[in-house]
Parts: sequence; C-alpha cells; structure tokens
Amino acid sequence: MDQPGAVAGPLRRAARVLGALAVIVSGIPLALVARLSGTAVRKRFTMAWSRMLIRALGIKIEARRGFAFVGGSLEARAVPEGEGGTLLVGNHISWLDPIVIAAITPCRLLAKSEIAEWPIIGALATGGGALFIDRNRLSALPQAIDAVAAALRDGDTVCAFPEGTTWCGREMGTFRRAVFQAAIDAGVPVRPMALRFRQGEELSTGPSYVGDDSLIASIMRVVAIKGLVVEVTFFPGVQVPRGCEPRRARKTLARIAEAQVRAGVVETRPQSLAA
Repeated sequence: MDQPGAVAGPLRRAARVLGALAVIVSGIPLALVARLSGTAVRKRFTMAWSRMLIRALGIKIEARRGFAFVGGSLEARAVPEGEGGTLLVGNHISWLDPIVIAAITPCRLLAKSEIAEWPIIGALATGGGALFIDRNRLSALPQAIDAVAAALRDGDTVCAFPEGTTWCGREMGTFRRAVFQAAIDAGVPVRPMALRFRQGEELSTGPSYVGDDSLIASIMRVVAIKGLVVEVTFFPGVQVPRGCEPRRARKTLARIAEAQVRAGVVETRPQSLAA
C-alpha cells in the first residue's frame, strides 16, 4: 500500500477527526426521523449527511462523464440517461465508496448485512434507506435480489459493488452476476461507474480498505492525506432487450459493466460534469 505524499499537519488531522465525529453523532437523530419518512426525505438526508462527512474528512469529489462502450455485443445497447430506476455498479476500494456515491447521487445503497448491526453506522445506513444482503447465506440471495428489483421498479437508483470485496485501487476484481438479475427483473438499465482516489496527479491507495486492515487504521490514513481527491466516472447506462435468456443477460451485463469500469480505473480522461 502506498504511503501518502504530502501529509496533513496534526491540527488539521485532529480537526478532521473531530469534524467527522460531530457529523456522525448529529446524524443519528436525523436518521431516525428519515427512517420514518418517505423516500424523498431519506434521499435528501443521505446526500446531505454524506456531503458533510466527506467535507469534514477533507476530501474533494470530481464527478465525470465517460463514454459508452458495449464491447460489440449485439444483445445490449447503451441507453440515454433518463428518469426511472437504475442499477449503479462500480469498483470497490474503500469504506468511503458508498459515502462518496451517496454524496453526489440520490440512491439507495446495497450493503452487507453486518453493517446493519454496527453501532451508529447501522442506524445511519438504515435511516438512509440502505438495502442489505447476507453474503454468507446463499439461500437469502433471491430475497435480496427481489428487494433490489422492487426498489428499482419504484424508480430508485440502487448502488452496488459487484466485486463483493475491496481492492487496492490499482486493480479490480471480477463482477459477480447475481445483482444484475435485479435490473433484468425490473426492466431498468445498468449504469457502470469507476472510482479512483488520487493525491495531486498521482493515484493514491491510502484510502483502500483491504485484507487484515482495520477500519480505524484506514480512517487515520485518510485524515492524514493532504489534498485527497476521489474521481467518479459515470458511464451511460446499458440494457439488454426483454426476453433475453436470464443467464445470458446477466453474463452480458456483468461483462460489459466490468469492462467499462476497468477501462475507467486504468485510465480516465472523460469530460467533466457541469457543476
């Protein structure tokens, strides 16, 4: 794992930690209210809270627009951005990933079920409308996919990380196909996204959360990095025609989304989104 270049001073690091704690603690009562409110309120709460936390940690987000790529597949087509549900899928580097996405995109996050049991964070995730999946129980997978499909039919954007685990940021894993079934069932597009962290012009692996790394150690690395930027490249949605054989459709969507994200992780020079 790379060591950060320029390091924030001790006072700035302390301010970031205290600021992040203040955001987390203040979000608990708001999360309880949001949990009892409608979808629109939950989305606004999640975006506002996520933005405050990212700002407290000293991170800048750069959202970009990538170009369509369907790999010559005759079974899939790029679709223009529009209203309605979308399955947002991307590479997974850090515990920061879902917070970054929630800060810039109104969405519901698909998270592992253990997070629902975490003190404070579990309440915040639930209050924000997160969906949960038990990765240790294969029998629970169909129910989780049905829940995602229902959210997509309701017009929600659902954010998922199909690798199933985190990577260092220089490489990425294979996209698992199961979650793509939810988009097929709901008849909505899959929109790939690529995440990269950098410090200055150099790729940074400091925010990665992999292997035996502890959450506390990862947080302390993040608050110590001076000038941390996260690039999020959103690519056009892709969709397979209705009636396509499900297994083949899942394979096609997973392959195209993975190839698109992988290209964005390796090199990304797309057009910046308008502010």
